[in-house]
Amino acid sequence: MQKDAINSIVILTGAGISAESGLATFRGPDGLWEGHRVEDVCTPEALARDAVLVHRFYDERRARLAQVSPNAAHQALVRLDARWAGDLLIVTQNVDDLHERAGAKRLLHMHGELKSALCAACGEAAPWSDALPPASACARCNEPRLRPDIVFFGEMPYRMDRIYEALENADLFVSIGTSGAVYPAAGFVQTARAAGARTIELNLEPSAGSALFDETRLGPATRLVPDLVDALLA
Repeated sequence: MQKDAINSIVILTGAGISAESGLATFRGPDGLWEGHRVEDVCTPEALARDAVLVHRFYDERRARLAQVSPNAAHQALVRLDARWAGDLLIVTQNVDDLHERAGAKRLLHMHGELKSALCAACGEAAPWSDALPPASACARCNEPRLRPDIVFFGEMPYRMDRIYEALENADLFVSIGTSGAVYPAAGFVQTARAAGARTIELNLEPSAGSALFDETRLGPATRLVPDLVDALLA
């Protein structure tokens, strides 16, 4: 049974929200995976096998950020963040920094961040904006084991306890621009539904999990997200 009043909102964003800013999605005809096998650039085994390739792949993604800007969908979520008096958590699968640059505060990166380096020796993460050559040394422990702070396939996403706590208390769950094919994020809608939340999907086309949502709205994120935020704040 759905809750009547909306106080607590959880929003999940995926590659689709950044696509209109000019960042390639991972799937699709021009997606990042078209030029690289997932096994070659996004697994711990790939990093061990060919660190030069893996580091170069994420260096290119990091450099690309300087050429793009937040769009109207990112900016609409910032309006919601600033004005929503209840609980709000924006969970992004994206590793870009467009939510932050737009001004989002109540934000969590579950798959890591391009502009961060992680020490494989001591676990320390630190801001990183330039190229990250293999064997770069950690400022904390001095071990030459810095890697992109990206959650590879087979690794556990960040802050899952915090995310599930928010989902289990949510009155509204909104998924924006996701494929619905990557777990655990693809299962968030089921967790939210079990907690009695209303569930809405905003996407260019139905996702793999569209049937699980109470409502699916199709169209560009730059139109659908501002419309939803306007309705929530009205």
